[in-house]
Amino acid sequence: MERIHATCVVIKGHGVLLRGESGSGKSDLALRLIDEGAGLVADDYTELSTQDGELFATVPQAIQGLLEVRGVGIVHLGCVPRVPVAAIFDLVPSSEVKRLPDQHTISIAGVDVAHYAIHGLDASAPAKVRMALKAQTEKLFHST
Repeated sequence: MERIHATCVVIKGHGVLLRGESGSGKSDLALRLIDEGAGLVADDYTELSTQDGELFATVPQAIQGLLEVRGVGIVHLGCVPRVPVAAIFDLVPSSEVKRLPDQHTISIAGVDVAHYAIHGLDASAPAKVRMALKAQTEKLFHST
């Protein structure tokens, strides 16, 4: 098991890891996704493990169900304790977001996972996460 600096939410059974520097909007984006129906898995730190060739995210016990809401405090929401990871979103400065990126994966613990880079504080960030996940799971990406 490996512990990483990332927030994880679950959308329709699919785990989404949000990675980025402190202040990049991980908890903020998670809050907006949760407000629109996602579930919290883990905020700030997530434990990763593999089983049968699949990557799973779990919450460290010390932070189970807790979400930091900047300007409000730490709130207890409850959580989904373990989910399969479907996608990783690196939260980057807007200047680093490619307009039309190639679809690619990154390997974590020998498992290839879809990878995206977005600006986490954009108003459209929650919609981008949901759209990327939908396009990926329903094979809606246009290929040239």
